[in-house]
Amino acid sequence: MRFPASDFLDLGQTDHGEVFSDGEPVWAALGRLSDYLVERLAAAAEISDLVKGDVHERAVVGPQVWIAEGAVVEANAVIQGPAWIGRGTVVRSGAYLRQTVIVGNGCVLGNSSEFKNCLLFNDCEVPHFNYVGDSILGHRAHLGAGVICSNVRLDRENVRVRDGEGNVHDTGLRKFGAIVGDRTEVGCNSVLSPGTLLGRDGLVYPGTHWRGVLPEGHIARHPQELEVFPKSS
Repeated sequence: MRFPASDFLDLGQTDHGEVFSDGEPVWAALGRLSDYLVERLAAAAEISDLVKGDVHERAVVGPQVWIAEGAVVEANAVIQGPAWIGRGTVVRSGAYLRQTVIVGNGCVLGNSSEFKNCLLFNDCEVPHFNYVGDSILGHRAHLGAGVICSNVRLDRENVRVRDGEGNVHDTGLRKFGAIVGDRTEVGCNSVLSPGTLLGRDGLVYPGTHWRGVLPEGHIARHPQELEVFPKSS
């Protein structure tokens, strides 16, 4: 089986590892996030209040939102729900969390960033002007300012993963953004096309448009020469 979750993610760094299944590619978990989250929230609501963290009075938080102890939701953040916010996570002012967002412990979700049907592992940072749709971000993954996880093909066909051997794998998903492996850094203003898989400990240079599979421990960048010349008098 190609592309198991264990090739990209440390399942010990999330409280939600049960959404992954042995024998399936890592992106299959995206189709289970919604049902899993609804069940988890219902179970939590039976035993305690859902909101335990510090929520600013000017934040907007929907009814199906777990906010763990030690989490902070700043003024003017919007959590539409259903959503799960882990311990010590900060949802900064201006962040917008749409349906089905699961966030681990110690994460940062930042200003003017939008999230939808996604899973963020512990200590993940998405701090400025980002879009994360139908994606999974691993432990200590970091998206620079302006990084976009594009999740829909222009032709609206199923998203396909193109590996380094020239093979094309139909994911069966019409919406699928990116899998960003543990500790991988994506530089500012990069665009990850639908069906992107970035291995662990990778680096994507700023301003890169990436599609396909980046192997573990590799760097992606666009060759570019910068011209410097005097101004006309």
